[in-house]
Amino acid sequence: MKATNPFIEDAAIAWETVDPLIRRKIMGYDRQLMMVRVEFLKGGIGTLHQHPHSQITHIESGVFDVSIGGESRRLRAGDAYYIPPDVVHGAVCIEDGTLVDVFSPMREDLV
Repeated sequence: MKATNPFIEDAAIAWETVDPLIRRKIMGYDRQLMMVRVEFLKGGIGTLHQHPHSQITHIESGVFDVSIGGESRRLRAGDAYYIPPDVVHGAVCIEDGTLVDVFSPMREDLV
């Protein structure tokens, strides 16, 4: 596993296309922590899923309908949400926007 540089410049990191309405950048990580920017176009769906990692997400921009453990809420720029390990969650983009996901430990499945 490569170590992340201490200074992370957004412009130096390439976007990875997840599907036609979603792309992401892995901003940085070590074994214990990972940060990922995920950009959605309106209608993009982060399908329901679960993983053994703790996650907290900051809504950098846009509007999202977020579902966590069967409960849903509409969240906007400046809001955040927490997902405990192994809880089913997902998001639907209502207005174009960007999420900043932080995982602990890092998600090896994304690198």
